[in-house]
Parts: sequence; structure tokens; C-alpha cells
Amino acid sequence: MSRRSAALFAALVLGPAATVGCSAAAPGSAGPPSAQASAAASPAASASPSPAASPPPPAATVPTVPPGPAPSATPSPAPGGPVSVGVSGTLAEGLSSPWGPAVLPDGDLLVSERDEARILRVAAQGGGRTEVGTVPGVTAGGEGGLLGLALSPGFAADHRVYAYLSTASDNRIVRLDYDPSRPSGAQLGEPVVLLSGIPHGSRHNGGRLAFGPDGFLYAGTGDADERPLAQDRDSLAGKILRLAPDGTPAPGNPFPGSPVWSLGHRNVQGLAWDPQGRLWASELGQDTWDELNLITPGGNYGWPTVEGTAGRPGFTDPVARWHPADASPSGIAYAAGSVWMAALRGARLWRIPLDGAQPVAEPQEFLSGAYGRLRAVVADRDGTLLLLTDNTDGRGEPRPGDDRILRLTVDQG
Repeated sequence: MSRRSAALFAALVLGPAATVGCSAAAPGSAGPPSAQASAAASPAASASPSPAASPPPPAATVPTVPPGPAPSATPSPAPGGPVSVGVSGTLAEGLSSPWGPAVLPDGDLLVSERDEARILRVAAQGGGRTEVGTVPGVTAGGEGGLLGLALSPGFAADHRVYAYLSTASDNRIVRLDYDPSRPSGAQLGEPVVLLSGIPHGSRHNGGRLAFGPDGFLYAGTGDADERPLAQDRDSLAGKILRLAPDGTPAPGNPFPGSPVWSLGHRNVQGLAWDPQGRLWASELGQDTWDELNLITPGGNYGWPTVEGTAGRPGFTDPVARWHPADASPSGIAYAAGSVWMAALRGARLWRIPLDGAQPVAEPQEFLSGAYGRLRAVVADRDGTLLLLTDNTDGRGEPRPGDDRILRLTVDQG
């Protein structure tokens, strides 16, 4: 590994980030051809700019949540500077529609399998797999099933895992106790329902869960294919929710007594915070624009009235945008001064370089087409990135070994 590569690894900062997604655009969605990427022929790829990035918003928003972990003392690469991304190895393979990864304190991963309603533990060293257990009450079908996972902020002491799942009638958030000393497959306690009644559909169920730097639980939901619900403040569909760990609305939410943190979303499947405590979210669009949004409490992100950048009073424009053929974004992570975004239909990894709340260069794409649909990206504890494929979800074309977890290296210059 080069000295520049080693320095960059040390600069990758793991914030309370999460990742997820589903492909929402129809196969015939319009959009320009994507930029050519060398990654399809080689595991290392140089960045190429996207022609579809939107201009930055007119003004940055001051975050209202406490700051996250302090940045590393090692300098990050120059904002917007060129980097290359390569795959250094495969951590695990043979997974079935993996959806929600969560990094345990010892570096191992918990991974949800959407259609199997199963949680697996994947060892950080060697990729050995243990079946933690199957979550009861899950109804898989379409884009529903066992979706996002999040660990309690006090996981080292309470061993609590939070899950977003679909039933026959709704989506809901549950809490489970995890006891790794019990036999494989029987390490989960009975689920405790914290929030039910999130509208459920064959598509657009959202599903990302993540604890923020403020200690509260955030959830991205979808409009459940009922577009007006995204603008209805009394509905939990098409929102980002903010909850206390017991599932009640978190104190300080913008609408008293409501778990709603922001509204006007079509299908949120990626949540991540930067070191200053700003919340970023990826959003799957309809036929025209996918989005990366900077989330503010009470913000209205426009769907279904607005898709992409509109400059209309009362709606918040995205920080960056893509045609669905190039993205259909799922999970995101923040590391080394950038948001990293996994793309499903676009089958590539996007980097959005930031200087504070503003993009400083066009989004850059990596690994285009090399590994198929990409479900989630995670900033790991050792300073590398982990990438989950999802070619077994019914929309991809599985390859030998799919689905897998890949370990990525990032090199400056």
C-alpha cells in the first residue's frame, strides 16, 4: 500500500452512518448514458464526473443536532481531489438479498437478509458466518421484508438491535435483544414493537435505520406508492422520522408530538452524518431525478410536487442529483470529506466531495458495472469502505458468489 493510500485510510472517519435502498425507476426511465469507467475492466477505477449533478443549494444550513465524532488528526485528501477505488478482497459471499449492515464494536458485521428475514453475523477477519436468528412476523415481497438494522448507542452494555421490517399490513420498527452466547440461530429475543403503522406497499418502503450523534433513532420511509402521503404530516410515509430509543417521538422534533423530522420524500434508503452533525440522505426518484439531500428539521423536500431541483419557495432543493439510470441510490456513508453512495440500477459507487455543506466537485463514479447492483456502503472501523452487492433481490442478474461483501481501498491521486 502506498504512503498516500495509507494516509487516506487513516483519514477515513466513521460517523454514525447507515446505508440502504431499492431500485425505484422503471427500466424505461429517461436519462443520458453514464460516463465510461475503467472499473468494469479493472478492480481499480479512476473517477469520472457525472454530467447530471445539480448546482449546490444557495445557502448552507446550520445543523441543529450536536456534532459527531471529532475528525481524525490525519489530513483528508484535498476536497474534490482525484482518488481511485479498488477492491482489496471479498469479506463474504453467498448472501441472499443483503440489505442492512451494522458494524459491531469488535468490527464484525450484522447483516439483514431481506427475503429470508434472517440476521447473520459476519466476522471481520476471515468472513466466517454465524446465523444470529430469524425475525418473526416479517412478510417479504416486492421491496418489503427485513430491511435496515441499527445498534443501540449503548450496545456494549445492553446488546440491543433495532430493525425496520415489513408485515402483511404495515412497516414497523422493532427492538431485539442479542445474546451471542446462545446457540446459532437462536440468539435473538422476541421483537418489541416500538413503532407500527408506517404505510406498506409492494414498492417504496424506505427502510434505513441509524442512530444519530444526538442519540436518537432516525428512520427513512417511503411513500408506499401513495404519492400524496409524502406531503401529509399526519402520515408516516415519505418521511424521515426521529425517535427516542423507546420509539416515542424524540424531544425537539419540529412538529410537536410527531416523530416526523422531514417530509416530502419519495423513498429514503440512505442516512449518514458528517463530523459536524449534518444529516445527509439519499432518495430514489421517479423517472427524472434521484437526489442527495442535506436534511434540516421540518424541511419539505418536495415530492410529489417537485422532483429534483425546482427553486420553488417552501421546498428544499437537493445538493446533487442524477438520472435514475445512473443511480437509483441506496445506502450512503460519510468518509474522508465525501459522501459515498451505493447505486442499484446504476450499478456503481458514487463519491460526492464536500467542503462543509457544499459540493466542491462534480460527483465521481467508480466500479461502474463491475459488481452489479450495489445496496449499501459502510465506513469500517479500520478506515476502509465495505460495499454490499444486491443482485439476488429479483431485479439483478446474480453472478457466481453473489451476493457478497467487498472491502475497498481508496487511493489519492
